[in-house]
Amino acid sequence: MTSAKTVLDKIKKSKIKWIRLQFCNPFGLMHQLSIASHEITKESFLHGFPLDGSSITGFTDIEKSDIILVPDSDTFEILPDFFDTDDTEMAYVSRAARMFASARYGYEQKEFSRDSRSIAKKAEGFAKKSGFDRTYWSAELEFFVFDKTFQHQNNNAHIISKEAPWVCNTEDRIDFKRGYYRDSPSDALVNFRDEVCDILLENFKIRTIAHHHEVATAGQSEIVLSHAGLVDMADSFVTGVKTIREVASRRGKNAVFNPKPMPEDNGSAVHINQSLWKRSKEKESNAFYDASDKYAELSQTAHYYIGGLLTHARALCAITNPTSQSYKRLVPGYEAPTNIAWGKMNRTVSVRVPAHNKARPETKRIEYRPPDPTSNVYLVESALLLAGLDGIKKKIQPPDPVDVNTYKFSPREMKKFSVEKLPTSLKESSDAFGSDNDFLKPVFEDDFLDMYLKNL
Repeated sequence: MTSAKTVLDKIKKSKIKWIRLQFCNPFGLMHQLSIASHEITKESFLHGFPLDGSSITGFTDIEKSDIILVPDSDTFEILPDFFDTDDTEMAYVSRAARMFASARYGYEQKEFSRDSRSIAKKAEGFAKKSGFDRTYWSAELEFFVFDKTFQHQNNNAHIISKEAPWVCNTEDRIDFKRGYYRDSPSDALVNFRDEVCDILLENFKIRTIAHHHEVATAGQSEIVLSHAGLVDMADSFVTGVKTIREVASRRGKNAVFNPKPMPEDNGSAVHINQSLWKRSKEKESNAFYDASDKYAELSQTAHYYIGGLLTHARALCAITNPTSQSYKRLVPGYEAPTNIAWGKMNRTVSVRVPAHNKARPETKRIEYRPPDPTSNVYLVESALLLAGLDGIKKKIQPPDPVDVNTYKFSPREMKKFSVEKLPTSLKESSDAFGSDNDFLKPVFEDDFLDMYLKNL
């Protein structure tokens, strides 16, 4: 824990002039308030700073607009000099730091039900009440970096990328669906991703496992964030998105988090890896691991957790895939899930059990594949956790695993394997969310659920 005094000392010692208070609205858009450093006092961490909640999508009505932003001292980090500027010549450099902030009702001194970071904290607390001392999460952050984009009169975007086959006619081009793990000079963004990952570690203490070119052409990339707790991972994720955007802006490029910018190629996902852990006698054990399970070394707890994810998969799409563009990605043939099923190693199902290692309990986890970058990661992780815990509580046994390509399933095979389809539109997912959200109510308040459904 970092005390308010420690933060104030760092501000003074590092000659910080501005503090950026950052928070996300319920639909994942980051907002920022800049506070002069001399205005930050010990009391600021109790009483916060004023916010017009009615001007933030999904927050408050205009007649109930007074909210405060309370800084989280644990998230204080000094920003790179080039953040928050589009001046490539760096004519003026602000000495600035950031802290994440939680929204609260200041006058009433109570939590604000629509603050997604507060929801994530409550979800972590609910996991502990459910008997799991820790949850671990990791996210695969996929995105595109285009050299330029142009909007035509017919509203079609024209993408310029030195990697793309419609721009490059040399052997260095990357054809559709041929970009995975490509090396440079075909992969023109190795150095870009190096810089992003270095900034995450050096400025924000965020560890990354690896980065690489993804399957699609035109600069599709992936950065794999190292595992962390639920809130810490969500903080890392939104910091990663911010850093990618800042580095792209400084280099004169466009970072794109659209889940399907090109209909002919793979889209961008946010694969969420998760596991539950228990502690006994100062030793942690992975509640998902069971060496005696011959199929995938999964415990009964993990099976029930998967059962919960599959049972609520259609409703979850309203949170994991919250835009109309999301459903252009969830189509067969592009490594995006279309069916509600699970299996070991299978990338055509919505729940994959990674099987790169055997007899290594520390690596046992479940990967949920539907989410995309338009979602709010605080809500995604919270909702997945609650769906899984609901499966454990109700002992929901999932159907048999599927180890074949579900894209090729006939209606007869769908019935045989008890496989249903994920929603194919935002309306389908919002309808499912409206009829199936009780599993979220241990953490999500009715006020939030009503608002969210109304704004989809």
